[in-house]
Amino acid sequence: MSLSKPLRLALTALSRPDLHIQKTYKIVRSVTRVTHWPRLNPLYKPWDHKISRAGHTVPVRIFTPDHTETPARLFLFFHGGGWVTGDIDSYSDVCVRLSNAMGAKVASVDYGLAPEHRFPEGLEDCYAAMQEALRVAGLLKMEVILIGDSAGGNLAAACSLLARDRGGRQADAQILLYPSTYPDHNPNTTPFASVRENGRDNLLTARRVEEYIELYERTPEDRQNPYFAPLIAGDLRNQPPTLVVTAELDPLRDEGEAYARRLSLAGNAAECHRLPDALHGYLSAMPPAPGGAALVRRTYGLIRAFLARRSAADALDGEQAL
Repeated sequence: MSLSKPLRLALTALSRPDLHIQKTYKIVRSVTRVTHWPRLNPLYKPWDHKISRAGHTVPVRIFTPDHTETPARLFLFFHGGGWVTGDIDSYSDVCVRLSNAMGAKVASVDYGLAPEHRFPEGLEDCYAAMQEALRVAGLLKMEVILIGDSAGGNLAAACSLLARDRGGRQADAQILLYPSTYPDHNPNTTPFASVRENGRDNLLTARRVEEYIELYERTPEDRQNPYFAPLIAGDLRNQPPTLVVTAELDPLRDEGEAYARRLSLAGNAAECHRLPDALHGYLSAMPPAPGGAALVRRTYGLIRAFLARRSAADALDGEQAL
């Protein structure tokens, strides 16, 4: 897409370090929609079963790969954007590429955005979509993989905790791409070095993360809620097999890796991979950052290998049970 001069000026302005997202989130949403408008002309159809929750409908869009043969697998995708920006349209290209790379269907969830829909509204939308997807997939004998990037990774992890605690259906696995898992990104108080190392002179700064969190939270007490920040959960047992992928130059790098370690220590099958020279948001960056295409291909390779190992482990467990 050829960017107009006003749009280029808007993008430049949005990168200013003194810009407060609380005052400009509506502008950011508009710019995101224009710069990420679907270019791949994806084939999709509305979700056959309307997902209703608390008097409103949660839109879900299904993407089908261009392969003739697809495995019995569905990726349930939660988009990033700091819980404040992003939608089905701005992530359509991401979902098309993911669907084709994995040879499987992808269902993208258009959850309610903050600050109009503060915590836990967006999370509850995702959880309702997850439970409906698992119900339908169970009838079709399909496995469901949760996947999300940034805030979407946070929502995927929180949905898995909710499913355990509420006795709901649990996904077969979860994939968390450079997720947000911790509530404190103040360089002076956070325990994570990546916030201090990578939290300045980036489009995503430590202060910007804090601003997104302030828009997402309903009250400051939400920051002590494990469904808001999964890393602070006291109990991380009984979670699905998890792949965490982090970006070396991301302020959220260390908290994502800490979450993978804690999942493993709690007895879950969890693995983590750090992509060198990668910035936060590389999956959906428009225009792609230098080397971005290679990072996306690397991510797809990690996902395929992770799912192959998980399938092999499940098959071995089945043989041992006989």
